[in-house]
Amino acid sequence: MHLPLKFVNTRIEEYAMQVTYDPREGEGLVVYNLSSVQNRDLEAAIATMKDTFRAGLCVSGLVRFIGENEASGGVTVPPGHTGIVTICSSTLDGILFRRGIPSNPIGGGVVEIDARIPRRFTHFILYEHTTIDPLQALLSQEITSVSRMMRLGSGNILANIRQCHMEAEVQVGEVIDDLAGSSFTPILDVGLPNTPALGVTVDPQYMGIVALGGTNPMAAIKEKGIAVATHAINGLMDVRGMSEILDY
Repeated sequence: MHLPLKFVNTRIEEYAMQVTYDPREGEGLVVYNLSSVQNRDLEAAIATMKDTFRAGLCVSGLVRFIGENEASGGVTVPPGHTGIVTICSSTLDGILFRRGIPSNPIGGGVVEIDARIPRRFTHFILYEHTTIDPLQALLSQEITSVSRMMRLGSGNILANIRQCHMEAEVQVGEVIDDLAGSSFTPILDVGLPNTPALGVTVDPQYMGIVALGGTNPMAAIKEKGIAVATHAINGLMDVRGMSEILDY
């Protein structure tokens, strides 16, 4: 029997309903991405991840490392490699859902940053039209400049967007306030109701919420010439099993 194709928006919604992370308590399940680098490149990869976090381009500084031949979410880390578990920005959809704020994931792409101000999406893929995470796909296209953004304050980074009904504007603001004091800070931009967010159109009576891509650290690692493989939206993990990248 052939299983039907599962598009990314469906995967995000399924995981969102299982997220239990509470930013005020710092506990619960989060959606995670799993990447891997060769063991010889691990030290350089960690240094780059630290730089990306300090530059404010990570959704979280929490990370977990797993060894070669270990499996997580159906993906096995290849021999001679180390697995890097990071929080996926789609965790935000789960947090909104738990607060009674339905969100509709729209898509992901590349955002142009100028003088540290997000300007617009320059590349964009709708979740409902792809079975591969857009940021995972765009990561392989060598069109980011996360390292340049860290050095100069201008560049192209990965981000995604979802929309919420404008009646939830106050509740969304409360969630953003809670996230600001937590270990998960993904918000890049919030659009006004009935107004495109960084150039992406939202439905009437809705507002767009743009989040940093959880794979920005991997883009920065790749820009350093380090080979990295990434599996986005790979599964769910208890955040208590993760540690701060700055502790390594």
